[in-house]
Amino acid sequence: MLVSYKWLKELVDVDATTDQLAEKMSTTGIEVEGVNIPAEGLSNLVVGHILSCEEVPDTHLHVCMVYTGDDEPRQIICGAPNVKAGIKVIVALPGARIADNYKIKKGKIRGLESLGMICSLQELGLPDAIIPKEYADGIQFLPEDAVPGESIFPVLDLDDEIIELSITPNRADALSMRGVAHEVAAIYDKKVHFPVKSLNESDKVAADTIQVAIESDKVLTYKARIVENVTVQSSPQWLQNRLMNAGIRPINNIVDVTNYVLLLFGQPMHAFDLDKFEGNTIVARDARMGETLVTLDGEERELTTEDIVITVADKPVALGGVMGGQSTEIDASSKNVVLEVAVFDGKTIRKTSSRLNLRSESSARFEKGINYDTVSEALDFAAAMLQELGNGTVLAGQVSAGDLPLEPIQVSTSLDYVNVRLGTQLSFAEVEEIFAKLDFGLSGNADYFTVSVPRRRWDIQIQADLVEEIARIYGYDKLPTTLPEAGATAGELTSGQVLRRKVRTLAEASGLSEIISYALTTPEKAVEFTMEPSQITELMWPMTVDRSALRQNILSGMLDTVAYNVNRKNSNLAIYEIGKVFHQKGDSKLDLPQEVETFAFAISGLVAEKDFQTQGVPVDFFYAKGIVEALANKLNLSFDFVAEKGLKSMHPGRTAAILLDKEIIGFVGQVHPQTAKDYGIPETYVAEINLSAVEVALKPSQTFQEITKFPAVSRDMALLLPVDITHQEVVEAIRSAGIKRLTAIKLFDVYTGVNIQADKKSMAYSLTFQHPEASLTDEEVAKFMEKITNALIQKLDAEVR
Repeated sequence: MLVSYKWLKELVDVDATTDQLAEKMSTTGIEVEGVNIPAEGLSNLVVGHILSCEEVPDTHLHVCMVYTGDDEPRQIICGAPNVKAGIKVIVALPGARIADNYKIKKGKIRGLESLGMICSLQELGLPDAIIPKEYADGIQFLPEDAVPGESIFPVLDLDDEIIELSITPNRADALSMRGVAHEVAAIYDKKVHFPVKSLNESDKVAADTIQVAIESDKVLTYKARIVENVTVQSSPQWLQNRLMNAGIRPINNIVDVTNYVLLLFGQPMHAFDLDKFEGNTIVARDARMGETLVTLDGEERELTTEDIVITVADKPVALGGVMGGQSTEIDASSKNVVLEVAVFDGKTIRKTSSRLNLRSESSARFEKGINYDTVSEALDFAAAMLQELGNGTVLAGQVSAGDLPLEPIQVSTSLDYVNVRLGTQLSFAEVEEIFAKLDFGLSGNADYFTVSVPRRRWDIQIQADLVEEIARIYGYDKLPTTLPEAGATAGELTSGQVLRRKVRTLAEASGLSEIISYALTTPEKAVEFTMEPSQITELMWPMTVDRSALRQNILSGMLDTVAYNVNRKNSNLAIYEIGKVFHQKGDSKLDLPQEVETFAFAISGLVAEKDFQTQGVPVDFFYAKGIVEALANKLNLSFDFVAEKGLKSMHPGRTAAILLDKEIIGFVGQVHPQTAKDYGIPETYVAEINLSAVEVALKPSQTFQEITKFPAVSRDMALLLPVDITHQEVVEAIRSAGIKRLTAIKLFDVYTGVNIQADKKSMAYSLTFQHPEASLTDEEVAKFMEKITNALIQKLDAEVR
């Protein structure tokens, strides 16, 4: 929001410097980005009156005799296409400074002496976007009452100071000059005095010419006035100056009035050419799917049912809250004007403007909120200005549909509530004084009081909002800085934090290096390594397609990191990440995704480098599985591993699902060769584990158990089994025998080949038995082995060799 300080001082009596005002506003809740003085760096620029203008043969130049208040006119050579005799212009005298610190000197052009320069606004440093269209390619004409020889700074309001405010969404009331004036008045305990326009209506009633109707629940109110026989012309210089200082290009008196009211009231407006209407009823309704509208910028817009359109004869003539339509725009031949004001649903306007990439001053205000109190007043004010600046005739009455709540909002609290939150000892009288500065009504006493909040401050709804208002007007710098007292509380880590630290310690002890990858990826990669993909959570307006969806796995991002390193000749990699993945269980886009804490790692290359004594040891499945098993041991958990062939991106013969209490919590294995080729990486092994599930299953810390003094007994057994039997099935069968003294099961040999049937394999196990309080006898161990053998025969049809 760009605020003209000259204009602001007309609305509230403030005599502080802009630096002082900026400091005050920044410390009371509205940040000031900076203060700009348009005349800064410019000098020796005066009003000139062109007495004569003659063309230089065979050139685009003109010889102008210009009176600048001196005894004699001065000769200036000018190449502007619109220069002519009889006009007032901007003249840079010799020695003057214009934009970019360029110094004007006496000189000769084509042998003709030039004693100065006739300037355009661009040459004074004003951006092209705010230059009036009629002067975009030439010099600026000044008002006829400008006095030759006087400085042009007050004529063009270049001596103004422009305060740039950074308005947060909760203070959208300051997106208008009146709103800023109320804020400044509260800070300095002043009174506001806003301009009042008298409206002289004709006997003709506006409702006899047009009607308005609302057919959408996204439109709260819609009001219109008719101004007939308006003369379309350039706005007076003061109005153009105010628009340009606010960053808006002057167009003509009708459009400029709507923009002026936008700046003054914060109320977006639009003007239609009544003679271009094909009917007499204006309807605000939802757009129909596939309906189109050519907007003022000449672009054809395809609309959806989420958009609001203003229609006449059921044809769209404007995109509600965003931009008008080309078919009813004001042009030089317009005479009869329909002025509209409305209040639209902010969310709808934001969706429409974002989808169509049509961000405007109007849409920004509708999105953040409108002052209900001044909707009708703004319409009347604009009509009075058109009567004043365009000699129009205002028809009697507003034509309106829909109602707005205008009564002040009542918010109650107590003095104790305020002082406890702020740590202050404010009296009720001080609180009364603060709300008087804000021009809020107040009733009650210190025990319980009610504040009557005007509609211009729609951000105040609850007690906490009142506390904030008191704090900022009282002064944040006056609030006590003593830290709050609290009893001594021993801090401790949550179970999740403890788990992450343990996992991080183990991972780094295993030689893994931590990385942090993006939580946003492509929709395809988001579900690539997911065992049970859910609905993808996508951003509505992502910065890039590569960062458009929340990940449901960590590995796809890790493989991008592996590829990045491999491409730079760093092929021996061992990396891990602890982060969140996101699963959206609901069908609605409004459902928030569930965040799951996850641990993942990726290893590739060699475990041990080749040297003159040993061969290099490449990473394999068992190395990756060993890291997972070490994690289970560290956490005092028991993981089971089951062959997994359902993951498309993983090698079907070298991948295992990880089970905890018979529930799948992750997987470990080799990335599918085709997937590895797609990523441009060598043979890589990965694992991903659901830490949220692990946290739930964590057991209390183990208590110390004395090491037994009695020896363990080992027995080996070789089993002939069907080739499709897995190690996990054998372990489960052995455990099913229920031998309490069995302390370890170790597979030490697997054999297929000669002397064994093609559909069989031999697996050799070492079983360890131990009694903590006595030595085991051979007879006891033999009974154990017999039970285990019977269990293997019954469950797996094993043959003990």
